[in-house]
Amino acid sequence: MKNILVINAGSSSLKYQLFDMDTEQVLSKGLAERIGISSSALNHRGKKEIRIVKDMRDHNDAIHMVLDALVDPEVGVLKDLSEIAAVGHRVVHGGETFSASQLIDENVLEAIEENVPLAPLHNPANIMGIKACMAAMPGVPQVAVFDTAFHQTMPPRAYIYGVPYEAYETYKVRRYGFHGTSHLFVSQRAIELLGHPEHSKIVTCHLGNGSSIAAVQDGKSIDTSMGMTPLEGVVMGTRSGDIDPAIVKFIMDKEHMSIQEADSYFNKRSGVYGISGVSSDFRDIADAAQENNARAELALDVFAYHVKKYIGSYAAAMGGLDCVVFTAGIGENDSAMRARILENMEWIGIEMDPWENDKRGEHEITKPGSKVRVFVIPTNEELVIARDTLRLIPKA
Repeated sequence: MKNILVINAGSSSLKYQLFDMDTEQVLSKGLAERIGISSSALNHRGKKEIRIVKDMRDHNDAIHMVLDALVDPEVGVLKDLSEIAAVGHRVVHGGETFSASQLIDENVLEAIEENVPLAPLHNPANIMGIKACMAAMPGVPQVAVFDTAFHQTMPPRAYIYGVPYEAYETYKVRRYGFHGTSHLFVSQRAIELLGHPEHSKIVTCHLGNGSSIAAVQDGKSIDTSMGMTPLEGVVMGTRSGDIDPAIVKFIMDKEHMSIQEADSYFNKRSGVYGISGVSSDFRDIADAAQENNARAELALDVFAYHVKKYIGSYAAAMGGLDCVVFTAGIGENDSAMRARILENMEWIGIEMDPWENDKRGEHEITKPGSKVRVFVIPTNEELVIARDTLRLIPKA
């Protein structure tokens, strides 16, 4: 039996799933929340669900609580920690250093730390999770799986910005893209659903509070909407997405903002939240639109319009389109938003079936004979991490 523990460490939280890789079944999962904050707690699902309220000073405390829960006779699923073959870690930013997942050693950990300036809010938390696991489980293989790795196949014309080239050479200012494990998972599944063609042109739409679109040609990412940071791309829950860069200085001057305040303005106060004035949750916005809230309706229209534009532009970039994939919270569950996005797309070959669009789970939402097929495919980033971890660990 190969049990793989998947860790996704945030600044004050730590999500985990334990997989039996013989069957790819999830044995246990949970969330340690409010790490380093009062009222921290572990929500664990194993033999049964339990919430343990206990102070967690740091990620070391959180990891020990998770491991204790996994082997607890009452709620755990393991006899002892020796049943964990390896740990896979989600790492947000691998920069140009990593184009694939890596077995972690001191050199890999040092390189992840060198990429902290590219993801100052995320990579430090990922590093804390890695070091905590290494300390708690010495000798157990640790694997880093990077959000950015899938997009490292982009050609220079897609990732180079129109700024002095020295910014790229000196500071690595370029497009990196994110949600890579999700785009990888759903594009591979789409290729299966298409019948494993030798060549394929797919647009994957990871739509949630954070959203990104990717152009995937022959199984490889050739372009994606998020950029050097997750701020670029389609308008999102609280992120502005694509804007004129001069707006930043204009707003800073008018509102007398500091750099930190401006960063918060465009990352946490903008997007559909800023447009609607209602919420960053699309369900709340849809409810407000139903009550004739014009700004809520506008926010939904702006989001759908942005996604539609990316689909069209990526079809042009690839010289055609075989299928579109919707995934993540909005992509998988919001049939009304999918309908908005695909409205009047018959010109490109998409003939949506309204009845199929209202269904849940993995399914096709286009009519038989539609030139371009559209799939809803639930993403499973944790399973991608577990599979890569299993692939990289030494075979017994």
